[in-house]
Amino acid sequence: MTQFRPSRFEILPVIVKNLLIINGLFFMAKFAFRGPDALINIEDTFALHAWQSTLFRPWQLITHMFMHGDLGHIFGNMLALWMFGSVLENVWGSKRFLTFYIVCGLGAALIHLLFLSYEFLPMMKDYQLLYQMQQGGQPASIADLGRFIAKYFPGTPTALEHLQGIENNAQMSGLIFEKITERYQEILNTATIGASGAVFGILAAFVYLFPNTYIYIYFLFPIKAKWLGILYFSYELFFAVQNSAGDNVARWAHVGGALVGLLIVITWNRGNKKQFY
Repeated sequence: MTQFRPSRFEILPVIVKNLLIINGLFFMAKFAFRGPDALINIEDTFALHAWQSTLFRPWQLITHMFMHGDLGHIFGNMLALWMFGSVLENVWGSKRFLTFYIVCGLGAALIHLLFLSYEFLPMMKDYQLLYQMQQGGQPASIADLGRFIAKYFPGTPTALEHLQGIENNAQMSGLIFEKITERYQEILNTATIGASGAVFGILAAFVYLFPNTYIYIYFLFPIKAKWLGILYFSYELFFAVQNSAGDNVARWAHVGGALVGLLIVITWNRGNKKQFY
């Protein structure tokens, strides 16, 4: 088991403390700037959006790490950040820990965006065909529109079986295409938030450096870090591959953050198998 003996162990080191504060401020700002009269839409501005979305901005690769959905979301991430991040910051120092945290978050975001692009590609291609038909003066048939809806918007009330009895006409085709466009834009503009990618990187580094350290689940059940890490990573990878409908968790961001964190810590620790330094 890797040993660490920093000159002074801090329960709440400076970077972890400031990350907790910044996340808390962003969380409160989400409630302060809400409603139609808000000066700024926090989610549209700072949450991570797909490259194909009109809402994407480069700074979102960083700012999305400081946003969370609800109290349970932020509590879970911040607890893990404090539990595991405090140890790593004490071992590495503040500068190296901050670099690690940001790179893990960036890596997780980029991997998430790559998989989003892969998932969006067939839908975007088929939508473009429908769009060209609508703009070319020969509207898509009701059946074509219904098949698109059934394929990409499963569970939508206007799926193929509900459209089969509708007679083809330009006006009806145009109305259905408008609804398709609205839903299409909603999907492209779906936001991703949370520090989970960076936190999974921290967890991966902790597991690599301290594999035999006992972690107490719910403060009661002890399990070695290496087994917890393997189980948790396998769980996330399984559901990422499954890509289950209705799962609004960015699984590939979790997997990506863990992989980036593991690669970094292996590289940094390459010349020393017993201690990090």
